Amino acid sequence: MTEVLELSPDEVRPERHDVFENQGIPLDAAVSPQIARLYSQAEIILADTAAPVGVLCEISRSDFAIVYRGEGRNEPNTPVGDIFELADRLALFTVTLGAETSAEIARRFDANDFALACMLDSAASVAADKTADLLERRYADSLRRGEWQRENGGVLRYSPGYCGWHISGQRKLFEFLRPEQIGVTLRDSFLMEPLKSVSGVIVAGPREIHNFPITYGFCKQCETRSCRQRLRALFAD
Repeated sequence: MTEVLELSPDEVRPERHDVFENQGIPLDAAVSPQIARLYSQAEIILADTAAPVGVLCEISRSDFAIVYRGEGRNEPNTPVGDIFELADRLALFTVTLGAETSAEIARRFDANDFALACMLDSAASVAADKTADLLERRYADSLRRGEWQRENGGVLRYSPGYCGWHISGQRKLFEFLRPEQIGVTLRDSFLMEPLKSVSGVIVAGPREIHNFPITYGFCKQCETRSCRQRLRALFAD
């Protein structure tokens, strides 16, 4: 069953420190009045333009194996490839902030308003990730209200384009989920339109299956290691 969830901009409003971190500004750094003004402007524009919405559909392990295989361009060993076979439940998802936010970012760049465009772009990226996090939490809550009563269960999302799951996997994901119903389409490059969108699979199962080591070959090229932060949050619950 496919479920569409409409969210409010307030629910996915990005935290200031997360936006600054996305801009490369350290948490303890002093922020100039100019940067503070840019953030305030970006915050207002985002609140006015964002229309966050998501679509979610559960999928069997056998069907997800086809989605995950995609066009056969994944790395030989990946966290998702190792984890999904151990899952209790799987759900494909796509979320987006909508077309207006992405269009406003483009307009600012076209007008050579680069400082505000970059700040708005960072704020929208954080908000899109927060939208995906919110959808993940809502799915987890719905499972726990139902028959999924696993002790020490863990629910975490994974996306094509990361951790060895090739971005071309988007094509099979879109064929199954059909996120066009919430206004999200796929470019030939496998990037989504609108750009401020996130897609992937939410994996529910024993918490330990998500605790993968950073010893895969592609981990050496990763600059953010953002998976570690998400795993710390999962195991802190």
